[in-house]
Amino acid sequence: MKTDRLQALIALLDDPDEAVYEEVEQQLLCEDSQIIDQLEQIWETSLDELIQTRIENLIQQIQFSDTRTRIWNWGNQKQVDLFEGFFLLSQYQYPDLKLKNVRSKIQKISNDVWLEINNKLTSLEKITVLNHIFYDVNKFSINLNNLNSPQNCYLNQLLETKRGNAISVAILYALVARELKFPLQFINFPKTPLLAYVDTDLAQEAHGKDYQSSILFYINPSNKGAIIGRKEVEFFLNKNDQYGSTDFYEPCEDKVMIKKLLELLIESYDSLGYQDKVDDLSQIISFL
Repeated sequence: MKTDRLQALIALLDDPDEAVYEEVEQQLLCEDSQIIDQLEQIWETSLDELIQTRIENLIQQIQFSDTRTRIWNWGNQKQVDLFEGFFLLSQYQYPDLKLKNVRSKIQKISNDVWLEINNKLTSLEKITVLNHIFYDVNKFSINLNNLNSPQNCYLNQLLETKRGNAISVAILYALVARELKFPLQFINFPKTPLLAYVDTDLAQEAHGKDYQSSILFYINPSNKGAIIGRKEVEFFLNKNDQYGSTDFYEPCEDKVMIKKLLELLIESYDSLGYQDKVDDLSQIISFL
C-alpha cells in the first residue's frame, strides 16, 4: 500500500462511525507487521482513548496473524527447527521477544557444559555433566507449585524463572544438548516426554549385536536428567498396559513435542477462562 493511502487510513482511526472504522480496520489488517511501528507511534502521541483502544486491537490482530503465518510456514517444512518452533510459540504471548537474546541464553548454558567435557568422556559421562550444569547450576526444574500456569509453556519465561512443565523443560534440555552435538531425540512417552541418546554403533557395542534399537539409553528430563534403560521403560509400559506400542520406544518428530506443548497451553488457558487465547491457539494447532 502506498504511503499516502496508508496515512489516509490511519487518519480515519478516530472516525466515530463504526461502519467507516470497520472498513479502515479491514484495509489495515491486510498490511504486514511493518505497519506496527507507525501504529505504536500514533498510540504514544494520542490522548484519544478511542484511538488508543482501536490501535491496541489492530496491533494484536496483526501480530497474531503474523505469528500464525510463521508457525504455518514452520509446520510445513519437512525438517523443522525445534528452537524456531518453541520461539514462535513464545512470540504468540510475547511478540516483542528477540530471537538473538533468547538464543544467546541457551548458548551460554551449552558453553558452560562444553567447558566441562572432553572427548575422553563416555556418552553417559557427558550427559552427567550436562545434568549438573542444567539442574544443579542453573536450577531448572518442574514448576510443581503452579504446574498448570500458561507461563510454564513459554521459552523466555522458562529461561528467566527456571521453572516449566515436563514438556517445556524437555525441549529446552534437548536444545542445550543439541548445541553440543549430543544425538538426543524425543520419545513421546505417556505423561512425560523422555529423550533418547541415539547412536547405533554405541548401542550395539553396549547391548550386543542382536540389539534391535539405535538407542543407547533414555533420559528423563523431568527427573533431573535421570538415565534409564530399556528394561525400565518396558516395566512402566507393561505396568500401564501399553507394552506393545512401539511409539513409546522409538524417537518421534520434534513437531510432535511442539504440538503437545500447544495442547498443554490451550488446556491452561481454557482452565483460566481465556477463551480468546483458546480460540487463537486452536487455530495455530490446526496447522500442525
